[in-house]
Order: sequence, then C-alpha cells, then structure tokens
Amino acid sequence: MGLRVTTAPHSRLDALPASARPLLRVLGLVRYRFFLFAGLLPYLLGAAWAFSVERRFDPPAFWSGLLGVILAVIGVEAFNEYFDARMGTDRVFNPADLPPIPVGIFWIGCVAFAAALAMGIYLTMHAGWPVLVFALLGGLAAIFYEAPPLRWSYHGLGETVIALAYGPWMVLGSVYLHTGRFSWGAFWASLLPALSIMSLAVVNAIPDFHQDRLVGKRNLVVRLGRRRAVALYLSLAGMALAVVPAGVAAGIFPAACLMALVAIPLWLVSAKRAARTYEQPRAFIGAVRPIVACYVVAVGLFCAGILAGSWM
Repeated sequence: MGLRVTTAPHSRLDALPASARPLLRVLGLVRYRFFLFAGLLPYLLGAAWAFSVERRFDPPAFWSGLLGVILAVIGVEAFNEYFDARMGTDRVFNPADLPPIPVGIFWIGCVAFAAALAMGIYLTMHAGWPVLVFALLGGLAAIFYEAPPLRWSYHGLGETVIALAYGPWMVLGSVYLHTGRFSWGAFWASLLPALSIMSLAVVNAIPDFHQDRLVGKRNLVVRLGRRRAVALYLSLAGMALAVVPAGVAAGIFPAACLMALVAIPLWLVSAKRAARTYEQPRAFIGAVRPIVACYVVAVGLFCAGILAGSWM
C-alpha cells in the first residue's frame, strides 16, 4: 500500500532460517499497520460504544472478534506485499534495494484469511447472520485491494473500500457482536475512523506517485495529482475531526469525546510539512507521521470519551 513509516529489518531476516523469513517479514509489517491504522482502533470503538452506550458487552465475543481482526490484517499485509511485488510497484526505481518476495508470503495470506473466515463463521453462530455479512464484506475489501481480478487500488476505488471496511463495517460489526442490533449513533461514530483511514490511504500513496502511475495503479493520487491529493487527504482528516463536535452538539456523543480534538495540532503540522514537501518523497515522510499520529490520538481519545461518558 505504498510508503512505510518503518521498514522491515532485512539484514536480520537474512540470518534466520529460510522457512521462518516470510512469516516474520509479514509480522514485522503488521506490527506497524495493525496498531496504527488497521482494524484495532475501529474494532475497539465499536466495543466501547456497545459497553458504554448500549450497555452490553460480551467478553468471549470480544476476544474472538479481536483474533479474527488480527488474522485478517495479517492476510491483508501478506497479500498487499505479495501482489505489489508481482506488479513491481515498490521496485520501479530501486529494484536492488528490496529482497524478492517469496511465494510463502502469498500462502501465509491465504491461511490467515481462511482462519479469519472460520472465526467469522463461529461468531455468526454465536451472534447471528449479519456478522457473516460484515466478515464477507471486509474480506472482499481486504483480499482484492491489490489482488486480481478486482484490484480496487488500481481503479480508484481502494481508498473508498478502505474507508468502508475500517469505518462502518468494522465499527457496526463490532457493536453487533455485543448487542445483536444496529445503531445509528454508532454509524455516525464510525465516520471518524472511516474518513481518517481514507485520508491515510491517500497520504500513503503520495510518495509513490510515479511508481504507481508507471505500473498502471490508477489510485486517487495518480488521478488527481500530488498537489490536489494533499488537499484531499487534509480535507478528509479535517472532516473526520469535525465529526466529533458535530456529534456532541447533536447529542449523539458525550461531551468527553471532545478530547479527540487534541489531535488538531498534529493535523496542522502535517499540513504545513505537506505543502513544502509533496514533490519530495523522502522528505514527505515528515508529513505522513503527524497525520498517522493524528488518527491514533483522535480515535483513541474518542474511544476514551465514549467510555468516560458512561460515568458522567
């Protein structure tokens, strides 16, 4: 999916047995992807909403669902790395800098997705058929983000699919696990991670503009150009933050959720750096990190505000 804020320690992998390298490589990527902008925070947001607003919480369902999310993210990272390598996206200008991707990465992804589906079927038996619908929708988004024949990211749909998968589908699915019903309030809450993660998908592709264009990956950055893509990611992140005070004013979210606005200075830092560096891929990392931190802080504090609201 483009630029990494952290990179895998290839020199350490070279010292490991060949059979262990693919799994450790994927896990090295998941550590970054999972905790910063994949499924963890939206899943926790849904659980927090169920616990504090709906007054329902099912610990076995929570832990089983969390395992399913982890397995799905492992599958996402394995497939993204494998199919990106097959298309040559990350090796257009630096073919010698990255080691070849073994086919074991692909099979790790297949096993992870199969295990995640098995967990989804188990939770469906526990909570009802809508869980399987959410699981299948998430699976279609994850598997075909880079993989043929759909390749969402190659047709300008990847960013929207990510927003849906890690926004409404993840949050509402998490809520449903505990409550057995849907909630419009939880839907509005899901817009914060949805818009934020869509913003991250856009900003993550800006440094890879030339590589993506050369291999035919027609994502939003390639379609819009880097300057307008900067405006897009900042607008999406700004709208995500605006969801919080709007929801508080409408009485949907507790006032404690306003803590999430502490992330605004991080948005400003990213905007300032992006304006200067969007044509310089390495320097642009200085704009990526603050917007990733903005997402983590905003959604994390929003979850804390939801929980705090139950005691206020």
